[in-house]
Amino acid sequence: MRRALAEDRAREDITTALLGAAAGQRSTGVFRAEEPLVIAGLPVAELVFRELEPGCRFESLAQEGERVETGRLIARVEARAATLLAGERVALNFLQRLCGIATETRRAVEAVRGTGAVITDTRKTTPGLRELEKYAVRVGGGVNHRHSLADGILWKDNHWVLLEASGMTLAQALASAPPGVPVVVEVEDEVQLEQAIAAGAKRLLVDNQPPDRVAEWVQRLGPGIEVEASGGITPETASAYAKAGARFISIGALTHSAPAAEIAFEIAVGGDPSS
Repeated sequence: MRRALAEDRAREDITTALLGAAAGQRSTGVFRAEEPLVIAGLPVAELVFRELEPGCRFESLAQEGERVETGRLIARVEARAATLLAGERVALNFLQRLCGIATETRRAVEAVRGTGAVITDTRKTTPGLRELEKYAVRVGGGVNHRHSLADGILWKDNHWVLLEASGMTLAQALASAPPGVPVVVEVEDEVQLEQAIAAGAKRLLVDNQPPDRVAEWVQRLGPGIEVEASGGITPETASAYAKAGARFISIGALTHSAPAAEIAFEIAVGGDPSS
């Protein structure tokens, strides 16, 4: 948040300075949903204004994770007019981004409701914003995949390339895995599938395969091995993978392509713009 304010040079607003004394008037600003969305990020928006004016009054009018309809007021802040103008864009940038992720995640979660499948994110996040974006996924009802390279073993396509060049088998490579660390092996063909089974992998990531192939492999593997489907899956196609038997469905688009939610910020002097 502080980096974002510094990037915007929020304390050097040359436009607001032209208002003179009017910039110091106590004013009220409200955030309004301009489309149906899932709330995520109000605590971050509050921090933006408190950083600029510690004594400001911020009131959340909706709960994190709550779905709201168009026109709903989601927060109100009372502060100097200059504070509201200085923090408006930074607060909106966070809110629109995080609400967009939470809304997209909720769409996917609702698409697989009742199937037992779990929607997860990936590491395809905005540099520097991973913690916030993964928070928004949780608020939307999803589950976080690993947060970093140190959180678990995820054997992917390029690992397979290097493994083949090394002359080792997957079982030999995984024998050196630290005890207790989660292991997920990505498989794209029958050869990799057989190696993963032989290595004792208990969770396979089936990448870039159609739902019928996922269903075929789920039946073949049986209940002892969990299958995660990935690769270009969207909230619209998630249901087909859930019905195919995938226990986990990872969707990179939740964080790398979620559209920003439409949210407006309106200011009134000496009153409430919502009235």
